Amino acid sequence: MLKPLLAIAAAAVLAGATSAGAQGAADYPNKPIKIIVTVPAGGGVDTATRIIADKLQQRLGQPVVIENRGGASGNIAAEAVYTSEPDGYTLMASQPAPITTNVVLYKKLNFDPAQFEPVAIMSKFPNTLLVKNDFPAKTAQEFLTYVKANPGKLNYASQGIGTTSHLTAELFMKVTGTKLVHVPYKGTGPALNDIVAGHVDLIFMQLESSRKLHDGNRARILAVATDERLPMLKDIPTLAEAGVKGVESDTWNAISAPPKTPKAIVAKLNGAINEIMKDPDVIAKFDSLSMLPGGGTPEAMGAFVKEETKRWGDVIRAANIPAL
Repeated sequence: MLKPLLAIAAAAVLAGATSAGAQGAADYPNKPIKIIVTVPAGGGVDTATRIIADKLQQRLGQPVVIENRGGASGNIAAEAVYTSEPDGYTLMASQPAPITTNVVLYKKLNFDPAQFEPVAIMSKFPNTLLVKNDFPAKTAQEFLTYVKANPGKLNYASQGIGTTSHLTAELFMKVTGTKLVHVPYKGTGPALNDIVAGHVDLIFMQLESSRKLHDGNRARILAVATDERLPMLKDIPTLAEAGVKGVESDTWNAISAPPKTPKAIVAKLNGAINEIMKDPDVIAKFDSLSMLPGGGTPEAMGAFVKEETKRWGDVIRAANIPAL
């Protein structure tokens, strides 16, 4: 009789937990929600979060407070959210690193990225191949020919070791069999300043930042790292069109919740965010910032994060990037 009784008890506990989760979602939220952003104020992640938070508090009827905790590629904020109460009142808005590549790039993390509860992708920023104004190649095809003819003679900037700009360049070299010299910077600003000044040759940079320089004739976009041309850059080819297939790359950001946050609360947040993505005001703001809207189910985000972790983890290992 012991085993059946244990089974009944376990089922009762599970049912109780499910009921409690559902009940928690029924009156959720009944107090302010805090979103901890993994970067300082002003960046792409922060901008997207503030746009969505403003609409989220209108839909949910409670204040949504933004707290920026930058540092260690998002690990500081991620640890804070990871150890928070899993009740839906503390969430994380992050770039990919804390929930994907940092598990490969750092020798020790005080959290398990795979245990976060996926809520929703907020937005995506397509990446571009941006070169200094006086770069000898004028087209993407000419660029590929020139790079192959000058192994180890050209340098590329990045926002830092392990960032999307760094890993995209490593993927480009792997796919094309070329050799570029890495010049890591501490952030986007310093890297782009040296592109404009002509101190470095190129960078794989998100569309929002590169488009401003391109339109201002301060640097040139030769190609986009997307699977098809972008509506706002119809004359710029994809890398695949230039003969480089398999180097699709974008920077995205997402909302995650602490481990074991009730599924019903996650679903409520996800539903609200998906509705926000349809808001004409949000669509217009995203378009003005060269951001593509996110959305989708928590399950879809979870699968996407796993794919990205494997994809870029393979690039990191193939490039022998040392753990920090």
